Amino acid sequence: MTQPSDFKPTRFAVVGAGPVGCIVAAFLAKGGYEVSLCDVVPALLAPALDPGIQLEGAEVFRQTVTRTCLSIDDLATYQPEVIFITVKANALPLIASAIEGFYQPGTYVISWQNGIDTELELTKVLGRSGVMRAVVNYGCGLVAPGHVRLPFHHPPHFLQELDPKSKGATVAIARALSDCGLTTEATQDIISMVWRKGVLNACMNPVCAVTGLTMNRAMTDPIVFQTVNALVKECVRVARANEINLGWDFYPHAIEYMSKAGDHKPSMLMDIEAGRRTEVDFINGKFVEYGQRAGIDTPFNRTLLSLVKGLESSIESRKKG
Repeated sequence: MTQPSDFKPTRFAVVGAGPVGCIVAAFLAKGGYEVSLCDVVPALLAPALDPGIQLEGAEVFRQTVTRTCLSIDDLATYQPEVIFITVKANALPLIASAIEGFYQPGTYVISWQNGIDTELELTKVLGRSGVMRAVVNYGCGLVAPGHVRLPFHHPPHFLQELDPKSKGATVAIARALSDCGLTTEATQDIISMVWRKGVLNACMNPVCAVTGLTMNRAMTDPIVFQTVNALVKECVRVARANEINLGWDFYPHAIEYMSKAGDHKPSMLMDIEAGRRTEVDFINGKFVEYGQRAGIDTPFNRTLLSLVKGLESSIESRKKG
């Protein structure tokens, strides 16, 4: 087993060829690393080899990856040292079970995702020693397979190990990401960061998903803003009741941040428009869950959770029909 202090990864895998996965794969490959991009949809993978993943907006370049594959089982052949999980959180149980088949000490699996407790889903199968959690600070959307638009990119990104013994590996992976242009820092404050971002996601994603509004329009519509504002306050109460440190000035920061979001569709709205399941269970669903733990009612989160689940059910019905 490679000791974390000596860890210098060169072989990476990215599970998920959506916009989030394409970005990290493109940057790593641009940095000269071996990158295996995995997805179950062949059409999403094809451009990664020829002509390459194209990024536009806040970052502009085109980059091919080393290889692609359609099954996580195939990754065993390539022996990746670091695996980034960039798919929707609802797929984590299946993905973790597939990785378990070839997982070994010295391999690190990173939840490079939105949502609260996504890393804990991985630990249920893989344990804590090789699991890490990231907070990612870019906005992105898929223009076409392998073609990603980044409305904004606000580095640094952050990474933390779940097992203190893996701290050296965290630093090494963050350095590798930074060296290829995806500036990342090792942190010991990842839970607070996840929750701060989780509040923003819980307030903006479902509201846009059920109204069809962009983030800017949701924030500037006086009626819709009332719901966003109520969600922020409710989420802050849940976080504080569970002793999550958001910071004393988080509320004004959240309102200011979302007010500057621009004319951008959040991922949950894009999922609904594309007829995909959302991550609402790991966003608003988690605030409902943690609210129950602390004895706090969460009517706004429960309402948005039920409305988004209703939209998902309607989409599934149309597909079957």
